[in-house]
Amino acid sequence: MPDKLRPTIFAVSAQWDAEASVWSGHCDDIPAAADAATLDDLIAKITAMALDVLPDNHPNIDPANLFIQLTALREAEPA
Repeated sequence: MPDKLRPTIFAVSAQWDAEASVWSGHCDDIPAAADAATLDDLIAKITAMALDVLPDNHPNIDPANLFIQLTALREAEPA
C-alpha cells in the first residue's frame, strides 16, 4: 500500500563539468544519471527518470509524494 502521508526524498548529487559545460548528476537510489546545461534541466531529467522507474524500483512510493533534493558542487571562480 503506498505511503500517502510521508514524502519520499531522493538525493541527487550534481557537479559542474567545466570542459563539457554541463551539470552531471546521479542518484543511486532511483537509479538515475544525467547531464544537462542547467540545474533546472538536470532536475527535470532526473525527475522524469525517477517517475519512469518508480513503479518497478519503488512500488510502495506514491509519485505524488516524490521529492528530488539536489546538492550541486561547482568550483569557485575568482572575481
